Amino acid sequence: MSSRSILLVEDNPDDAALTIRALKKNQIVNDLVVVHDGIQALDYLYGEGAFAGRDTRQMPQVILLDLNLPKLDGLGVLRRIRGEERTRMLPVVILTSSNEEQDRVAGYGLGANSYVRKPVDFDAFVAAAAQLGLYWLVLNQPPPRSI
Repeated sequence: MSSRSILLVEDNPDDAALTIRALKKNQIVNDLVVVHDGIQALDYLYGEGAFAGRDTRQMPQVILLDLNLPKLDGLGVLRRIRGEERTRMLPVVILTSSNEEQDRVAGYGLGANSYVRKPVDFDAFVAAAAQLGLYWLVLNQPPPRSI
């Protein structure tokens, strides 16, 4: 897996399929790992559970994180990511349907790099995916892997 992969943390199969379709429509062909709850996200990042043995030196270029997740919500995932030395600098984009001010405040307070509300309209979602891909996968300069 390349170091320019995307980790999509999304429990809703329709939203996951929509995100995948929007990324493909924008020719974003990076490796995409999809997990469906907060525990799976952490297992992937730390090479535990179903992902035991995964090379954890290969981290995603960006994490697209939903807030409303089973087992452990997105804010809990973000708290753990920021609390661990090896993952604290990973770019995390909250990608959610919530437009609640308290969710934005909590997300940024825990160290989210960006908060994007999922557009309801597919064409608007495709446009948002294009912007996300351009910024996080092309323009953004991530921290060195040795940090």
